[in-house]
Amino acid sequence: MLLPHAQTLAQARSYVAALADRALTIDASSAYERVLLELDRVHGDDCPALDTEDLSDDRDILLAVANNAVGQLENCGVDPLSVELLLAMLIDAHDLDVG
Repeated sequence: MLLPHAQTLAQARSYVAALADRALTIDASSAYERVLLELDRVHGDDCPALDTEDLSDDRDILLAVANNAVGQLENCGVDPLSVELLLAMLIDAHDLDVG
């Protein structure tokens, strides 16, 4: 994994983890955790650490950055279908979070 790919993946994982931590319901938190598990599966568990310190508390900002980072993974060589699945899972988790 090249450095830009690792940085993009770290950003995606960190922001999705922050969304899971800040979710309003346990169902939404679990849905975000499933996105993290799928990110790890797609990358063969070769994943950088999470860093949720100093991230915004605004869930809309977290979602926008996570969505962008996941989308950028396609530019790093991740299968486009896997990226679309991850984006769909992220949107489903967000829908659960906003009720």
